[in-house]
Amino acid sequence: MTARKDNFRNIAIIAHVDHGKTTLVDGMLQQGGIFRSNQEVQDRVMDSMDLERERGITIMAKNTAINYKDAKINIVDTPGHADFGGEVERSLNLVDGAILLVDASEGPLPQTRFVLKKTLARKLPVILVINKIDRQDARIEEVLNEVYDLFFDLDANEEQIEFPILYTNAKEGVAHRELGDDSNNLQPLFETILEAIPGPVASDEEVPQFLITNLGYDSYVGQIAQGRLFNGSLEMNKNYALCQDGEVAKTVKFSALYTFSGLTRTQVKEVEAGDIIAVAGIDNIRIGDTITSLEDPRPLPTITVEEPTVSMVFYVNSGPFAGKEGEYLTSRHLLERLEKETLSNVALRVNKTHRADAFEVCGRGELQMAILIETMRREGYEMMVSKPMVITREENGKTLEPVEQVFLDIPEECIGVVTEKLSTRKGRMVNMMNTGSGRVNLEFIIPSRGLIGFRSQFLTDTKGAGIMNTLLHGYEPWFGKIPQRISGALVADRDGKVTAYASLAMEDRGMLFVPVGTPVYTGMIVGERNRSGDLDVNITREKKLTNMRASTSEATVTLRAVKNMTLDRAIEFIAEDELVEVTPQNVRLRKMELVAHKRISAQRKEKYNA
Repeated sequence: MTARKDNFRNIAIIAHVDHGKTTLVDGMLQQGGIFRSNQEVQDRVMDSMDLERERGITIMAKNTAINYKDAKINIVDTPGHADFGGEVERSLNLVDGAILLVDASEGPLPQTRFVLKKTLARKLPVILVINKIDRQDARIEEVLNEVYDLFFDLDANEEQIEFPILYTNAKEGVAHRELGDDSNNLQPLFETILEAIPGPVASDEEVPQFLITNLGYDSYVGQIAQGRLFNGSLEMNKNYALCQDGEVAKTVKFSALYTFSGLTRTQVKEVEAGDIIAVAGIDNIRIGDTITSLEDPRPLPTITVEEPTVSMVFYVNSGPFAGKEGEYLTSRHLLERLEKETLSNVALRVNKTHRADAFEVCGRGELQMAILIETMRREGYEMMVSKPMVITREENGKTLEPVEQVFLDIPEECIGVVTEKLSTRKGRMVNMMNTGSGRVNLEFIIPSRGLIGFRSQFLTDTKGAGIMNTLLHGYEPWFGKIPQRISGALVADRDGKVTAYASLAMEDRGMLFVPVGTPVYTGMIVGERNRSGDLDVNITREKKLTNMRASTSEATVTLRAVKNMTLDRAIEFIAEDELVEVTPQNVRLRKMELVAHKRISAQRKEKYNA
């Protein structure tokens, strides 16, 4: 007989990027007695990946647990970016409620809408937390009204709209039920969680049902599977059934059982229903699998996530500098690493192509792809990647492509140039709001293809003052040809090292990407041309030496600073006939076909066939 277990609470914290949810979790851990009073703890302790700390965003969903009164509160910190929607979707399978965190000034933003929509669809109760109430530009009443509007817009039911409201300053670790009350800690938040979020419906006497929602690896115990034990109990030294795709795959026995306490796993002999747990010692396990009774197997439905919208082709590095900087170079290394990623990232797909040295990787967006590539290069992989392409669908004989909502917050004087750029990329404006503060909010519907390579142009056009957020809107019929990069590339026509003399001569031709002294090879892109069409250049040219010397010949020449091409910029910049070469030490841009006359021949054939 199943019943509510009041000794557990399972909650997710959902929010837009940079609204302070990881900081709030820090405060909850601190006040939940997880750290000693004299223990030094770094900020954003839940962002354990280097990339998360560098970029200031949560990429992987992670869980922790604190004990308050007689209840254990399992907390899942979810990503706020739509590109990591797979993490959000599987995290919501673990919980019985959610804390919606909203900035007191910015209010609900596009990614807030994305994560809240997923939460309401699962009929989960919500606690609203308005954070950063200490901001000078806080507009708490307006933000509260905007949240109510958002709930109505997303068809929330009556119970979900009657949400409790708290006001917090996560940095100070303070929560208030009413603005200005005398609370000086997060106790009101803990109390509200116990009151508003129900305990899990589960029974220790039922057939065990453990759904795998996350995978990790430990060098001592091997693969670790994390998830929620929906029913029954699991014990050490007992045999269970592993179900994959609804069928019993094999008999398994655990080498370790864990529950969560703070940021650590605690090894136990038995785990009870309703808790978020981890097991070790099972090979070839996948996200969405169920561990259940061997005598009476009852698999749970597998986790389903939205389909990928963007694909990139990963190639084995075949450039002249291949193998000089990386440790893992071959197609076998590349495929194994990509397949390993799909085990723990449900939103990714890897498909083999007709080439043995190329693999198609499908995901949610450019950011998700860039994070994967950056992670791999830091692990010692060398590869080449193509321009991102959208994944189309066929319905009733029509080709449909993904379409996105774009939300822009820009200075008034930039409206013209931004609107013009988006219009040429088939974007249509659906909303415009002038707040009277010198900034304007615009909303566009645009094909996902039109956004590839747009972000860097947008930052240039708004002089870095623009804010852009995107959200998948749906699928619409193919929009036809969309102009992408209008400028050409400066392409090295020979091997060598970049010289100051050649760089100076290129200043009126465009912007260089490579500083003086950088080794280059034939077909490598060394800069962006200031006109359309590619230009082959001799970037290694040296000044001819003679016996004659002018009095000013030794004067120092000042060169314009080169444009530093980060991985994200490089992926946005490249055209369809170009690749980004990624190694642990460098990011280079190159033509697919390195030899100039072969490129020209291929272009002529393409024009002729067209």
